[in-house]
Amino acid sequence: MPNNETLADFYKRKNNPQNLYKEVGHFNLFHLEPLPKDTTRSLPYRRRDYYKILLVIGDINFHYADKTASVKKQALVFSNPQIPYQCEHLDRIKGGHYCIFNHHFFQDFGKLNKYEVFHPNADHVFELSDEQTEKVALIYKKMFTEFDSNYIHKYDVLRNQVFELLHFALKMQPSSHIHQQRMNASQRITTLFLELLERQFPIDENHHKMKLRSASDYATQLNIHVNHLNRALKESTKKSTSQLIAERVLKEAKNLLSNTYMNVSDIAYALGFTEATHFNNFFKKHTQLSPSKYRKM
Repeated sequence: MPNNETLADFYKRKNNPQNLYKEVGHFNLFHLEPLPKDTTRSLPYRRRDYYKILLVIGDINFHYADKTASVKKQALVFSNPQIPYQCEHLDRIKGGHYCIFNHHFFQDFGKLNKYEVFHPNADHVFELSDEQTEKVALIYKKMFTEFDSNYIHKYDVLRNQVFELLHFALKMQPSSHIHQQRMNASQRITTLFLELLERQFPIDENHHKMKLRSASDYATQLNIHVNHLNRALKESTKKSTSQLIAERVLKEAKNLLSNTYMNVSDIAYALGFTEATHFNNFFKKHTQLSPSKYRKM
């Protein structure tokens, strides 16, 4: 299973001709159609090398490491290249729409990663009421109309409509969750660190070991002193670099134990532990269970 699904991989999976990808550039729109009866399918847990904004109608689960967001009726869902996830119960989808694009589509038009819906630890799934669903569906209707037009500047209009979807979700959050002030230095460092941390996952056969494991590893990549990194993270998250790394490693450990057949020693190696006993002690410290007992649960 590839670590990343690229846009080219996406079109291959959709059985779309490769020249369509070249023709539409870095943006496209699709209707979300129900699967045929008696069909059960899930999308695998991985990163996608593109952004996606999805209006889904139906009963579907989104898995992020050890966190699951369950959609019972309808939702607006945001995904980006930094966040690995899995979709489950695709057979329960009743309909919807989605757009996909990569960073080139917004080059010189704004930085998407500054918006909270694309941050690693933020909410990515927004449950919608019937009235909210009608409003979002209307935005997609306008997008499809614009996309099929011959207007020479239609992609500028489509960028604005993508922002309309983004701000629709942001306005649904309590005001305390929306960063209205200019991002300070500590927040910028924290965002860069969290994105770098997320890039270490998911662990699979093509990405079989964490490349960055210690606080100093991340400080080196960010070209700052490790003490500077710690101060910035403490200011923004109230947690140390080591705490944040440990929390994310624990999430991936739970995922590997629950969803793969890797043995405990291989999981320990993949997560950067020099000895399986060190991994056992780490896991038991945080969960009060050994990895083997957690896997049997």
